[in-house]
Amino acid sequence: MSVIKDYFQQSSRVIASLASEVESIEKIAAEIYQSNLSGGKVLIAGNGGSCADSEHFAGELLCTFKTRSRSPIGAVHLGNNSSAITAWTNDFEFNTFFTRQVEALGNKNDILFLITTGGGNRENGASMNLVFAAEKARQLGLKIFTIAGKGGGILKNFSDISITVKSDETANIQEGHIAIIHGICYCLDEIDLKNKGK
Repeated sequence: MSVIKDYFQQSSRVIASLASEVESIEKIAAEIYQSNLSGGKVLIAGNGGSCADSEHFAGELLCTFKTRSRSPIGAVHLGNNSSAITAWTNDFEFNTFFTRQVEALGNKNDILFLITTGGGNRENGASMNLVFAAEKARQLGLKIFTIAGKGGGILKNFSDISITVKSDETANIQEGHIAIIHGICYCLDEIDLKNKGK
């Protein structure tokens, strides 16, 4: 079907466009590695498909990627505790759950890594739970890294480093996000190998 071919071509173009973000990807990886050396960790959050990507990224950091000997990197997926999510949202509201997690788990050497297709919008309320979490992280002195799409939303200018996938299509943005995440993991492998070679 031509619609599938068009989809694959568009996906390829979006991922190819990420070549312009290599410097930002390398900076994020370096910051994550340095945070880990300082006893920090990465707190990762997203909604929907981005929640699944957050769990994927946490798994890559905690375990290994390509280099099996890479040192572990502390990472917490903020959407993985269903008991806490349902307790908090039942008693309070969903929009503040990630904020509560950041307040409970965040320390000064940590990084808050947010994955969002839209980047947050105050007018329609989209992904404001991530914006509120970022505001709390800023208060606590955490660094904030965001990968987004659709122009980057509120979080584009709220983050220490933000990468905006050049697309308005959710599926293509999410595919770009996975490519960025894997790019960060490739960089972390290289940094670790160089440090161990010293």
